[in-house]
Amino acid sequence: MLRSLAVALFVLLLLGLLAAAELQQRWQRPLNLPGDDYILVVEPGDSLRSVAGRLEQEGVYPDPLLLRIYGRITGLDQQIRHGEYRVERGATARDLLYLLHEGRVISYQVTLPEGITLAEAVRRLAAAESLQSVLDGAGDQRLLALVAPYENPEGWFFPDSYHYQRGTTDLEILQRAHTAMREVLAQAWEERAEGLPYANAYEALIMASIVERETGVPEEREQIAGVFVRRLQRGMRLQTDPTVIYGLGEDFDGNLRRAHLRDPANAYNTYSHAGLPPSPIALPGRAAIVAALHPDQGDTLYFVARGDGGHYFSRTLAEHEKAVREYQLRRRQDYRSSPQAGGGQ
Repeated sequence: MLRSLAVALFVLLLLGLLAAAELQQRWQRPLNLPGDDYILVVEPGDSLRSVAGRLEQEGVYPDPLLLRIYGRITGLDQQIRHGEYRVERGATARDLLYLLHEGRVISYQVTLPEGITLAEAVRRLAAAESLQSVLDGAGDQRLLALVAPYENPEGWFFPDSYHYQRGTTDLEILQRAHTAMREVLAQAWEERAEGLPYANAYEALIMASIVERETGVPEEREQIAGVFVRRLQRGMRLQTDPTVIYGLGEDFDGNLRRAHLRDPANAYNTYSHAGLPPSPIALPGRAAIVAALHPDQGDTLYFVARGDGGHYFSRTLAEHEKAVREYQLRRRQDYRSSPQAGGGQ
């Protein structure tokens, strides 16, 4: 009797050990991924049960009950985080469970280059991978509300690279960009040079956007800002092409004509109107903002594009007209009068 009981206990123990070994082997077996990696999306509200069921349906892991039991024993089933996960080849069910617990979701990046307009920024965001587009263009009421009391949201968003996760919206990115711009502008305004012709930080932001669009090489930002600041101080018109082009909007076909420069109906025509334009004309970067608030202290009042992205600066109108004849009227084949937004200037 005792011998039979001992044999039965031994068999049960052996079966238990074999079962435990089988479970351990199944637990440590790599997931059956369809490729080198597998993208798993955990939606808000998903439970470990629903995730395990999906893994079974897709043939990635055949033992959903084992995954749920381990999750229940460890308490990890109550701590999975939603998001988009990249599961790499060789990962086990345990690796996956801790991946969900730690929330190591896929991170994306979108870059808003210096000098682009808000409209272009919205288009870039709409085309960004796994970024949800909810904005109705640059004039979306939510953007207008964000920059109130200013009526034009142009310029109020800091150009930079922004990281995000799947499900993030273009509005959320621009909210972050707006916060960054306010902080950068506020700090730069506090540290500004004395005697500048700006009534407030917003006017400095307008100037910075003009400097950004006029600058072909980074070293010239302070010089260009200096020219425009001195023109404002002397009551001279800024006479800068990028403001006119911005005012033309979609009507600009790439060819700036004399009629455009003489048109007073364009509120951004700094050939016809004195002072700064009504709003920024682009998204200025930190360097352009600093240049607008720390302009070069020289005495130049004019500049003309040399054709290589840089400019020739003049003190007098006569000197300027001579430079125009030299650089504008005898253009080289590779002539370039202004920088391209987002071109790494």
